[in-house]
Amino acid sequence: MSVPISFLSDFGHTDEFVGVVHGVIARIAPTARVIDVTHGIGRGDVHGGAMALTRAVQFMPDGVFLAVVDPGVGTERQAIAARTSIGYFVGPNNGLLAPAVAMVGGSDLIVSLEDQRFQLPSSGATFHGRDIFGPVAAVLATGQAEITDLGPELPADAVTPLLIPLAEPDGRGAIKATILWIDTFGNIQFNIGPDDLTGLGLSTGDDVTVAFAMMEHRITWGGAYGDVDEGEAVVHVDSHGQIALGVNGGHAADDFDARVGDSMVLGRPGGGNRLEITGVATT
Repeated sequence: MSVPISFLSDFGHTDEFVGVVHGVIARIAPTARVIDVTHGIGRGDVHGGAMALTRAVQFMPDGVFLAVVDPGVGTERQAIAARTSIGYFVGPNNGLLAPAVAMVGGSDLIVSLEDQRFQLPSSGATFHGRDIFGPVAAVLATGQAEITDLGPELPADAVTPLLIPLAEPDGRGAIKATILWIDTFGNIQFNIGPDDLTGLGLSTGDDVTVAFAMMEHRITWGGAYGDVDEGEAVVHVDSHGQIALGVNGGHAADDFDARVGDSMVLGRPGGGNRLEITGVATT
């Protein structure tokens, strides 16, 4: 009896890396089903990988969550497994796992992956997805090992946190939001939810001021892209329940020249607020 392994990485599909990890898992655990969440995370983009894992985890079956975005591979950063109420999280301890582990209620046991019985011998230290994380995911998924067999227990707070900026309301009708994610379609996801906008006195159908890069835009808060004309921007609640900025038939990130980590000020038109951001003052 085995449980699924949900696999996320920044490996891409040009090289053989994803297939090799699949192969290692199949040799150790032939009955384990591997679900590829994505392998399109930007190279070494721990933040992007953490956000993708957090968005996906609530839709994945209970089991093992194998995540490998590991720019510090081969260094002193730890390789860990964390036990949670929905299964095990396996990956580098660099912030990649922390938001998803927190979302599912935290971990009651974390171990450092040090027992070489559950690792592939290798003369190099640059492919821990193949040599450490894949084999560990396989034995956990099939019950060939208990998590306590894999290495020494770590403190309960050992998972390295990922710092996610908090929204900054000014109390006068505006809120400074940070871009957490830009998807393939160019939609811009913020670190705020619909309650943050309703707290400003806004509701679906209202106009929202969006200030960014010395420009202020007045954009409809819609329920769908089609609520505005083609080529027009729309503020909306995305599929993960966050406030996002999109363009009907277009690419918001290109139109606004925005990147992950940038801040935008969203506010109530005529709110009398004044909140400085990237050279912009909304009034």
